[in-house]
Amino acid sequence: MNPVNWFEIPVVDLGRARSFYEGVFGVSLTPEELGPFKMAFFPMENNVYGSTGALMKADGYAPSQTGIMIYFSVESIEGTLGTVVAKGGTVLLPKTAIGQYGFIGHFADTEGNRIGLHSMQ
Repeated sequence: MNPVNWFEIPVVDLGRARSFYEGVFGVSLTPEELGPFKMAFFPMENNVYGSTGALMKADGYAPSQTGIMIYFSVESIEGTLGTVVAKGGTVLLPKTAIGQYGFIGHFADTEGNRIGLHSMQ
């Protein structure tokens, strides 16, 4: 079993962030309010590889380009980074080889978070 099963990405403007992530990754995020937490959930399937999470707007959550890095698996880092820019994000690290482990890239989302991408090609 992989040790990580959930992540939360802090946001300032949930609507803007939801639009950005839906556009970049081609998925629908499900909005939900759980008490003081305003969230938008990434898709989830039980009993499959990987983890899921949500965008999170709440007291104590602040976007950051320092600290923990979350990596999304993608088919094409270059293509995804192109979409990131088209949707209002910024490329921080272009496609970079990491040896036998494939490639990575980093971007800043519309909220100011540093997010990673990973691909084997």
